[in-house]
Amino acid sequence: MDGTLAVLFLLTGLIDMWVNYCPAGCVKPAATVARHVLSAGKVIFEADSIGAEVYYRHDLPIGFGPFQPTIGASVDSLGDFWIGFGAVNTFHLWGDRAFAQLSFMPGLWMRGSGPVMGHPVEFRSGIDAGYEGPNGMRYSLSLDHRSNGDIAAINPGLETLQLRLSVPVD
Repeated sequence: MDGTLAVLFLLTGLIDMWVNYCPAGCVKPAATVARHVLSAGKVIFEADSIGAEVYYRHDLPIGFGPFQPTIGASVDSLGDFWIGFGAVNTFHLWGDRAFAQLSFMPGLWMRGSGPVMGHPVEFRSGIDAGYEGPNGMRYSLSLDHRSNGDIAAINPGLETLQLRLSVPVD
């Protein structure tokens, strides 16, 4: 996988902003639901499952147009650690219960015994699809991709396939 998810995040976010937010201010700050997001799943490197990962993300209680700032961190069974800051964009479908979410987060990668990623700066982009219950809890399946965006000669990329739980913060 390459930067497809990052490009998809940018394009859909800009279209969403133009269609739904620009009449009132394209990136006007607005309060939104903060969330604790926890996911776990497998790490995939060059089409092979190489371990497991736990990932925590906190979606902040403010949005700028369709973009909601978020911070996140993950650790895998190989001792690799990633931390980053970026944004998510959520699309509600079919009566607001089904949703899709795209994310993009630049971050820092600290290698344990996992693969050589080529640079400590690693961009994490992802797509998430699932169901939001009446209580605001979200249950979903996510696919993330991490790479350094070719800022280094070595740029193999790493994927994670995870089950995700998102809990609204009161």
